[in-house]
Amino acid sequence: MSGPRLSVVVPTIGMHDVLRRVLDGYDRQDAARGSFELIVASDAAEPDPAAVDAAVGERSYPVRRVSGARPGVSANRNAGRRAAGGPLILFADNDTAPTPSLVSEHLRWHGDHPEDEVAVLGQVRWAPQLRVTTFMRWLDRGVQFDFQGIEGTDAGWGRFYTANVSVKRSFAERVGDFEEERLPYGYEDLDWSYRASKLGLRVLYNRSAVVDHHREMTLEFWKLRAARIAVSEREFTRLHPELEPWFLRLFTTASEEPPASDRGVRLGRWVPPWVPVVGPRVWHSLDLFYRQALAPYFLEAWSSPASEGPDLSEREAEAPGAL
Repeated sequence: MSGPRLSVVVPTIGMHDVLRRVLDGYDRQDAARGSFELIVASDAAEPDPAAVDAAVGERSYPVRRVSGARPGVSANRNAGRRAAGGPLILFADNDTAPTPSLVSEHLRWHGDHPEDEVAVLGQVRWAPQLRVTTFMRWLDRGVQFDFQGIEGTDAGWGRFYTANVSVKRSFAERVGDFEEERLPYGYEDLDWSYRASKLGLRVLYNRSAVVDHHREMTLEFWKLRAARIAVSEREFTRLHPELEPWFLRLFTTASEEPPASDRGVRLGRWVPPWVPVVGPRVWHSLDLFYRQALAPYFLEAWSSPASEGPDLSEREAEAPGAL
C-alpha cells in the first residue's frame, strides 16, 4: 500500500532536549522504511516553537509539526489525529522514547487483530538511565500506571494509556475528539476510552511494544500533580456520574487512617514487596505513607469548587530529573 501504515502522534510542550531524544529513537526503528510517519503536535502555549522545530530537525522518517487549537494535551492529540495519514494511530508522549521494535510490534499486533475496535497497549517502563526510587516503584503499583494488574492480554478500557497505545484511525474517528475544554490535561484518555468502550473498544496488552519513560518523579512534584488530578477526576465524574472517583476513594481512606511512619519508606528501598511476610508489611506501610503525603493536596483541590488546580501544561516540562 502507498503511504505510511501507522502515524505516531507525539504531543509536546517544552522539554526540547528530551523530545529530540525521543525522536532519535524513531530513527532506530526496525520497521520497514516508509511504514510510519510521525506528527509532533505542539501545544498552543509552547513558549519556543523554534526549539521544537530544532528538535525535530531532519529525520529518516516523514515528520510534520502541527499545533493544537488551544492549550492542553487533548487539543494536541486531536490536531495530531486529524493530521494522521496512516490507517493506524499510535499515541505516545514527548518523554517516552521508543525501543527499536516499538512500531513493528504495534503493526504486528494490529495485523493479528484487524478488528476495528481493537487497540494495542504497549509497556511504559522507567528509562535505564534513571535512578528508580522507592517512590517511583510505588507509582508503578497502580497509581501512575497499572501494568502489574494486567493478567493475560485484555487490559480493559481503564488502562488506555496514551503514553503508548495505538488505535485504528477509522475507529478513532467514530469515537471523536479528546475533550479539549473540560479535560484539557488529565483524565482525557480515560474519558475517551470510556466513550470508546460503548462502541466496543478492546484494549490488548503487548508486553513487547516498549517505551522508556525519561522522567524522574518525586513526591514534591506529585503533590502538584495530585491537585491537578483532583480537578480532572471531579470533572470526569461530572461527565460520567455513574463511575466512582477512584483517586478520591484512595486518598480519603488514607486520610482517615492514623498517621503512618516513614519506616516503611526507608525499608522499602531494600525489601521488595514479594519477600514473604516482611515484604507485604513494609509495602503496606509505605503505601499508606505516600497516600497520606499526597492526600491533603488532592482533597483540598477536590473540595474547592472554584479551584482549577495548578496549571501543569507548562509545569510538566519542569519536572525534576528529565533527561
